[in-house]
Amino acid sequence: MASAPIAPYSISSPLTNSSNQNASRESLKMEPLADVMLLPGEERVTDKDIIYICPFNAAVKGKVFITNYRLYFKNTDSETPITLNVPLGVISRVEKMGGASSRGENSYGLEITCKDMRNLRFALKQEGHSRRDIFDLLFKYAFPLSNGMQLFAFLSQEKYEENGWNVYEALEEYRRQGLPNSEWRVTFINRNYELCDTYPTILVVPYKASEEDLRRVASFRSRCRIPVLSWFHKENHAVITRCSQPLVGMSGKRNKDDERYLDIIREANGTTKLTIYDARPNVNAVANKATGGGYEADDAYQSAELVFLDIHNIHVMRESLKKLKDIVYPNVEESHWLSSLESTHWLEHIKLVLSGAIQVADKVSSGSSVVVHCSDGWDRTAQLTSLAMLMLDSYYRTLRGFQRIGHGDKNHADQDRSPIFLQFIDCVWQMTKQFPTAFEFNERLLVVILDHLYSCRFGTFLYNCESARESNNVRGKTVSLWSFVNSDTSLYTNPFYTPESSRVLYPVASMRHLELWVTYYIRWNPRIHHQQQSPVEQRYKELLALRDQYVKKLEELQLSDSSHLTNSSTPNAATPNQHITHLQTPF
Repeated sequence: MASAPIAPYSISSPLTNSSNQNASRESLKMEPLADVMLLPGEERVTDKDIIYICPFNAAVKGKVFITNYRLYFKNTDSETPITLNVPLGVISRVEKMGGASSRGENSYGLEITCKDMRNLRFALKQEGHSRRDIFDLLFKYAFPLSNGMQLFAFLSQEKYEENGWNVYEALEEYRRQGLPNSEWRVTFINRNYELCDTYPTILVVPYKASEEDLRRVASFRSRCRIPVLSWFHKENHAVITRCSQPLVGMSGKRNKDDERYLDIIREANGTTKLTIYDARPNVNAVANKATGGGYEADDAYQSAELVFLDIHNIHVMRESLKKLKDIVYPNVEESHWLSSLESTHWLEHIKLVLSGAIQVADKVSSGSSVVVHCSDGWDRTAQLTSLAMLMLDSYYRTLRGFQRIGHGDKNHADQDRSPIFLQFIDCVWQMTKQFPTAFEFNERLLVVILDHLYSCRFGTFLYNCESARESNNVRGKTVSLWSFVNSDTSLYTNPFYTPESSRVLYPVASMRHLELWVTYYIRWNPRIHHQQQSPVEQRYKELLALRDQYVKKLEELQLSDSSHLTNSSTPNAATPNQHITHLQTPF
């Protein structure tokens, strides 16, 4: 049976672990933690009386508990429960606040910066270096790899009926798309990650391109990330391919093999002109020539057109997210809210990413193949191709299909790339708001994915590429997030979902139609009223449940009548038959 799921940050279930904890609790003189259900494999480390400097309720006395998975705080000085439940993987920085000679109430303690839009501050007594032990332990368990320890995902003992690692199998997904065929083939040239160490082992490339062609092209693409297929349009045979920038440099180098390879992609379905979408602003692409990179010039790639999408790099995105955090936590300034939000440029970046993906989807839908890249072919490239596939292919809008769409490349879980994955999920959320019946999954799934992007509870978002995950045996030693999600899919199902297999979604990428995802970005503020589920959605779910009850009762009655007829010896069967016909009328 599956382990009982718990909400990532709100705890309401009782807690202890196995009996072998008693001895360690005695030796560390720890109090029993009776408010949280410890995960299988989770162990208590320490606890301490502390003051939480709550930005919404001033200073709150309580006790903090640290395990090898989480920091948990519960107040002790009021009847109103105030709790914190923070997976240690969410912590990005731990700093000491004040010194032994600091003056002022609650000026001595710890400040914790989190990756989920929160900052936490705790105060301790100043005498006797009272924070040293908790600081050292917190630093050790929040950053285990820096301290020669394992991530919690490798220690977890959670068991589920379904193995979520089996959700995505590359060959199965390509077969679903109708591959291989006479135009595209599967290659195992990267079986040992020799061609490109950040690409997966199974790649789909043009049928006419030889293995030697692939090697020559790899030498002219940044990090050897050659153009490979991401998605194939079954009707018009147009494709989405992705890669990294060409190594043109300041001297404007050319590579005939690379030019011919892109032409083979164009010829595969008879596209007149291959469209190359460069995610970068034009000026950035030109600047990349100084470091050996660049873009596809018109004179070298005469059968292609180059379009710059003006999406900024991760450094700009990270700064934008930092500004957003400043205006949403801890307090929201109502009087200047719109101007403050505008100054972060966050929704502007969301607009540019969505707009780029719409262009990609529209071009492919009209029958033209595309190549998408940025500098190294991850980050913005992954955003654009994944979102375009979501718009084009209704399968990815199902709960199972969505679990497949992020595979095959960098997972963006490290600090440098985290804004990119967050932006991707934000863009998906914007689409679910504009097309409320097109997605089988709901908002809760998106929040859970982001929470576990950092939690280190599951192996799904660990490491940057398939080769690193394989060398660390992530599939064999950790649990997949999808095992957890698929153990109770009812929690993540959109009751308004209406399957439409051939529909292409074109969201409106206009500032007037985009909105801040309050449920995620401002969820920690108790003064902002959050409604996880709209009243309409809640009522609809209740009606669906009621319908299911009536249908079940109807089936029981039919079964009962059928049994009665079989056992009955009455010669007149007309009336019962008429009765059964009436019962079989659709509800």
